[in-house]
Amino acid sequence: MQRVHLVSLGCPKNRVDSEVMVGKLQEGPFELVDEPELADVIVVNTCSFIQPATEESIETVLEMARFKEEGSCSKLVVTGCMVQRFGKSLEGELPEVDHFLGTGEYHRISDVLKSRDAMAPKSFVDVPMYIHDEMAPRVNSWAGHSAYLKISEGCNHRCTFCIIPQLRGKLRSRTIESLVVEAAKLSAGGVRELNLVSQDSTAYGRDIYGKPKLAELLRALAKVEGIEWIRIHYAYPIGLPDDLLKTIAEEPKVLPYLDMPLQHASGPMLKAMKRGVTRAGQERILTRVREAIPDIAIRTTFIVGFPGETEDDFAVLEDFVREQKFSRVGVFTYFQEDGTPAAELPDQVPEEIRELRQARLMQVQAEISRAANEELVGQTVQVMLDGVSGESDLLLSGRLMTQAPEVDGQVFVTSIPPGAKAGDVLPCRIVQAADHDLVGEMDLSEY
Repeated sequence: MQRVHLVSLGCPKNRVDSEVMVGKLQEGPFELVDEPELADVIVVNTCSFIQPATEESIETVLEMARFKEEGSCSKLVVTGCMVQRFGKSLEGELPEVDHFLGTGEYHRISDVLKSRDAMAPKSFVDVPMYIHDEMAPRVNSWAGHSAYLKISEGCNHRCTFCIIPQLRGKLRSRTIESLVVEAAKLSAGGVRELNLVSQDSTAYGRDIYGKPKLAELLRALAKVEGIEWIRIHYAYPIGLPDDLLKTIAEEPKVLPYLDMPLQHASGPMLKAMKRGVTRAGQERILTRVREAIPDIAIRTTFIVGFPGETEDDFAVLEDFVREQKFSRVGVFTYFQEDGTPAAELPDQVPEEIRELRQARLMQVQAEISRAANEELVGQTVQVMLDGVSGESDLLLSGRLMTQAPEVDGQVFVTSIPPGAKAGDVLPCRIVQAADHDLVGEMDLSEY
């Protein structure tokens, strides 16, 4: 039995692909090991969304190749977005690697590792068409009580800064029935929280049903026994249907949380990005969402330093963030990515200005976030426990409904009820607030 070590880089969507690969490998004849020095085979699932991700992927591959050079590993396989982006050219750039699998080929992992044919292709890269279904084996790697559920793959938008359509292909949705079955399997394994991920969740179902069906999917998932929290990520702002907002407002298991990347607020920048919306249009969308779901927590992301962004453009974005008071904000600096239309635009913004604007906007959001967190002090709220905190064995960490795993803040719980375990949703009194995190205590008198 070959021992396999898998390294997964990048976003939650990529992590799901890695979990499917692990599931396929565990069907045999492979054994998963946690340490690369113990592995006969090492698999690196790469990211290549932006330049730093590509650099991290290359560094990781070279680091894993060291175990092959030292003789403890006999085969190195690289999969994912970096392979899809650069194709067979990687064979010459990374001769240490035995096989390359693109984003639509990860289901081949077992066959590739079992093959002993010296004449077999080294690279498997084609137009991405595959998306796993409910029959694919999968090993949840995030937490026993929380999991990502990939509802679709690919994207039909053509934002000028984004290379994802080249890496992941066109929109390919899974059926509602398939996702319900997978959710039931996850629930049977102890999962209580589902985080729905895709490249464009708003468009879910359009390719197979003729129109978006995210609302119907949410209502179906809410019927799965054992699932308590359902959270939506990566909803494109344009085209949010009324029935989706109605479902979020009415269905108790669907959390009042919407991850909706907006990218900018300046009209010239939105036009150059080909976002298909103006600042006024975004404001109308946000108003409609908040009117339908008054307690909604909106998470969004912005890009600063896009080609041609002036100080006036950035001031518009700063004003927009101050005005909208988003619950969560991520700010990314623009990277000039080869293969994207934006890479050819004039007036590329210097790196030092991009980084300065990122820091300025994050400071604006930190002030907004701290003010919102301070309003929670003294309130008793529902917290899902994630387990022992990485800060101290004397603390538990958990999250509010409005805090998604990995990307948002957390709640540090100072009083630990007897028998409390990860996945429990318990009342917690907030006693302290910081920019992004909270401190809470639970009433032990009930125990």
